[in-house]
Amino acid sequence: MKFTYLGHAAGYLETASERFLFDPFLTGNPKASIRADRIDPTYILVTHGHSDHVGDSVAISKRTGAPIITTFELSQWLEAQKAKVESLNHGGSQDFSFGRITITIAFHSSSVTEEGGRPLYLGEPAGIVLETEGRTIYHAGDTALFSDMRLIGDETPIDLALLPIGDRFTMGPKQAKKAVEFLRPKHVVPIHHGTFPALTGDPHEFVKLAKGTGAEIHVLQPGESMSFT
Repeated sequence: MKFTYLGHAAGYLETASERFLFDPFLTGNPKASIRADRIDPTYILVTHGHSDHVGDSVAISKRTGAPIITTFELSQWLEAQKAKVESLNHGGSQDFSFGRITITIAFHSSSVTEEGGRPLYLGEPAGIVLETEGRTIYHAGDTALFSDMRLIGDETPIDLALLPIGDRFTMGPKQAKKAVEFLRPKHVVPIHHGTFPALTGDPHEFVKLAKGTGAEIHVLQPGESMSFT
């Protein structure tokens, strides 16, 4: 199984049979490693409504036919734009041909900015647990640290966790280290850092802090990949 970091919170997971695209903010992303018209997922997973996570999901879904799996209110907004969607909500799971998706809580916000600068709220943000081909991947989305991360790790042992470390709008390195202790994943890729000046969380500081947690930390540059079994 291969995970490629695409920059910011975007990632691409390739399995034997499927290709999963997480939070595809590519157009307008100064750190993006690929153009939106060059990627070909079979499923798109979106954690919340902010533009740096929804990104190119509608355009990619329309071009490829890949459904967007996300929360209920956000799915309605995306469906109104003629995207193909599958909706879930917090605590809910759904079986698919590839395995299973569970939507978890996240502590953040979820909105788009309408014309005139007004925010349109789109329900609550989420984390996504993907179980496929005997492996479990957790994309935390944008979130603060919360103690119920322990329950996520208890429910399904996590092979790969994608955790934001940029600080200011999400966890920073210190809180992300505690998240690793709660979740107990085998592998971690830090995300949502360095894209913009405000995201000051240092992945190398995170590596130092997380030493001794038992997790293998992979600091990937946009376009770099890691494989896990």
